Amino acid sequence: MRIESDFKVRPAVDPLAAGEPAAPRVERWSGGVAVPGAGPVGRGGFSLIEITVVVVLMGALFAIAIPRIDFAKPGINAAVQQASLTLLSANRMAIQRQHNVVVAFDTAQSIIRIHADANNDGVMDAGELVRQVKLEDGVRFGLGGASARSIGPTAVTFTRTQGGLPAVTFSRGGTASEFGGFYLSSVGTPPNGNRPTDTRAFEVERAIGRFERFFYANSLWTREW
Repeated sequence: MRIESDFKVRPAVDPLAAGEPAAPRVERWSGGVAVPGAGPVGRGGFSLIEITVVVVLMGALFAIAIPRIDFAKPGINAAVQQASLTLLSANRMAIQRQHNVVVAFDTAQSIIRIHADANNDGVMDAGELVRQVKLEDGVRFGLGGASARSIGPTAVTFTRTQGGLPAVTFSRGGTASEFGGFYLSSVGTPPNGNRPTDTRAFEVERAIGRFERFFYANSLWTREW
């Protein structure tokens, strides 16, 4: 009995000769030289040496940059705006409500206190509005190494007081109880704090109750506002 099989062996076909597209050639680059026939090589991350170099470089940059960053300037500028708005609000409130408004200065706590003195007796009675404004961190009342202006050398130069604190009173006519003012300066260690150039002076005019603002530079006071 003869057994026949349908199985036939097909000859190998060259894909290029048959017109079929060839598989793409893969090369791996090593040191700028292509290595033919090498498969793709992936990276699983950074080596310990690479990470260490990056950390060291970042540390060096921070060491150079941090001493040059002026942390005090934004604080003193914000405190100047706080104090300016407080004085303006107190003066306006006295005129609008037609009674005295007392602004007192707590130099120990770096606080400005506003008291709406409805009965004009100078005492904080029950029911009368009292509000406190805390100065920005790193800012205090004082000259901070700058020379004094004509208002005097103390942190707050008003001679009248309320509750033991130096204070100025704005009347319903818009006038102030006396001519005087105060200084604001930064707190810290040079070069980022406690510099005379950070100091600001506020001077309140008695006749009109308005204030002027000064900054200190090159050993001179210059009107700012």
